[in-house]
Amino acid sequence: MGKDKKYKWEFENIGGSLRVKISSGADIAHLGELDPKMWTVLSCPVQGLEIDEKSLSYVDTDGDGKIRINDVIKTASWVTGALLDQDSILAGKDSIELGKFNKEDASGAKLEASARQILANLGKEGETISIADTADIAAIFAKTRFNGDGVITEASSDDADDKAAIAAAVAATGGVADRSGAMGVNADMIESFYKSLADYAAWHDSAVELPFADQTDKAIAAYEALDAKVKDYFMRAKLAAFSPDSMSSLDVQTSRIEAISAENLTGKTDEIAAYPIARITGKAEIDLSEPVNPAWAAQFETIVSVAVDPARKILTEADWNEIGTRFAAYSAWKNAKAGAAVEGLGIEAVKGFLAKDRKAALLDLVAQDIALKEEASNIEMVDKFLHVYRDFYRLLRNFVTLNDFYAKDRAVNAIFQSGRLILDQRECRLCMKVFDAAKHNATAAVSGMYLIYCDCVAKDKPAKLQIVAAMTVGDVGDIFVGKNAIYYDNSGSEWDAVITKIIENPISVAQAFWSPYRRMAKAIENLISKNAADKDAKIMSDATAKINAAPAALPAAGAAPAADGKPAAAPPFDIAKVAGIFAAIGVAVGMIGTALSGLLKGLLALEWWQLIIVFVSIMLVISGPAMIMAWLKLRRRNIAPLLNANGWAVNAASKISIPFGETLTDQAKFPKIKMKDPYAKKGLATWQKILIIVICLAVVAATLWALRYFGII
Repeated sequence: MGKDKKYKWEFENIGGSLRVKISSGADIAHLGELDPKMWTVLSCPVQGLEIDEKSLSYVDTDGDGKIRINDVIKTASWVTGALLDQDSILAGKDSIELGKFNKEDASGAKLEASARQILANLGKEGETISIADTADIAAIFAKTRFNGDGVITEASSDDADDKAAIAAAVAATGGVADRSGAMGVNADMIESFYKSLADYAAWHDSAVELPFADQTDKAIAAYEALDAKVKDYFMRAKLAAFSPDSMSSLDVQTSRIEAISAENLTGKTDEIAAYPIARITGKAEIDLSEPVNPAWAAQFETIVSVAVDPARKILTEADWNEIGTRFAAYSAWKNAKAGAAVEGLGIEAVKGFLAKDRKAALLDLVAQDIALKEEASNIEMVDKFLHVYRDFYRLLRNFVTLNDFYAKDRAVNAIFQSGRLILDQRECRLCMKVFDAAKHNATAAVSGMYLIYCDCVAKDKPAKLQIVAAMTVGDVGDIFVGKNAIYYDNSGSEWDAVITKIIENPISVAQAFWSPYRRMAKAIENLISKNAADKDAKIMSDATAKINAAPAALPAAGAAPAADGKPAAAPPFDIAKVAGIFAAIGVAVGMIGTALSGLLKGLLALEWWQLIIVFVSIMLVISGPAMIMAWLKLRRRNIAPLLNANGWAVNAASKISIPFGETLTDQAKFPKIKMKDPYAKKGLATWQKILIIVICLAVVAATLWALRYFGII
């Protein structure tokens, strides 16, 4: 990157920080001269942003999935060099007039020529080309014979023989789609096709005589299926002849048949097929008049009917081997088949293609197509230019600076702002997609913001979406994990959201003011609940103990009554004990009363304005520390950690001040109307209640004043 400081940059206050101002085509053209330390962002991902991913992939010149400073500089140099009016890139249009290309620039000249070629291919007139024109590459090349991809189709030639050869080659090799979308073949496929033609024809011409006429293939299949089984039979027969006592073991065993006889034998084919093909008699031959194993009967019958002399009564091992020898040559020829890819064409068609030999002509067509590779690539370059022309300036406003994020226009969002979360009568505008929850959880707290993580699902979307939203206005309210909300993405799609995690930080100074009182109220509530639970548990425990002890307190059955026949007397009333209790209570009440009296006298000794100062001071002592801490944290709120968690490298402070934070969350604003509770009990009117309260307060004040005046207090 160059470090020439000759270009005069302008700077402006963006988000409370001094940042370079990108406001002209010249600024974009000189980005290579801007000190990298002045860039707000050093890199960002290609995927997951609210900008056309195709545009970002074009800016990603090295294709590594990240946009870095050098990628931006190269793109800026290319796109501004190809334009006569460099400022036109600021408009973000998706079309351009052909006359705005700089023909003195090599890229500009190629773009202008290619743009005209595209319009001609599409049959369009005019001097303007748009992204819509370049969106369908297949449509651009649909009416052209050659498109530079090295693939030819039937439309690439007017010769009928060439068309037929191309169609046959596609059928044989599977073909490949060219830029127009039609199926065709490339040079390698053509070479492979003609080689297959030659190999198949040569193989077919070397065919040997069929040993069993048209039944040969059927007989070979049956022989190969039976070969191992028949040879196993002959080995068993030889072993039985050698050891007659083992004949029953070598033969099919009755016990095995009995084990499956009660079942459906049609499902026991594998078990039956394991038995010998014929009964073992000790003779190394198969009696053709006797039945064979039914699992192999069909194949055996095929061999006997095709390959065995009908006059023969037995089949020996030599006979079996001789049958295999008869078709050995045929099997070898068949196994040596070559060019099978073109077999489906038929031998006549194969020889016809060889006779006409259009191989050289087809390869020449491929060469003509490849010769237009650069022109075709330039056509794709037009699509790249139009995407960059439309989206590049917006990328710069979110990369070199963060203008879009700090923009006063609420309709402008940064490319990382993915939508809006509606929750607790508030709309959170700072929402970001979460791609790595673990990374977010590790760095999110550093941002200093009150963050709400949600899982989002939509009935028309296949995948779940994870987002994080920043709450920057209002109170904690009724926000808790598991609470449902609604999320709207930037396309307007509606998602059902549920809170999965909350990272607590101050939302506002006002919220921090009341936080100590909420904590005290929560602590008191927990203490009361705990005491109530403890007392309830003690009462239940005592009651259970008394119930369990009641039978033991009753006189045992048959036991003698008391000597005087009367029940035992209750213990006498201890008046001294009761007096002591009341005395202790009196002392406690007296101490509390004395303390309250002293406090009341001290307060009444103050002037009214002094009372207000005391009250405010107490409030500040309680809430002041929390408010100061909240104010300090709110001033340090920073969006960089959230971007960092999504793969960004943020190079400059990106603070969220208190006033700016208030613009990122909208609260519901209801009109001021007089509301009447339809379920309220009938009684005094509100004004009457207020009047009574005022009179009572006045009486109390007058009484206190009179008591002070006469020196009673």
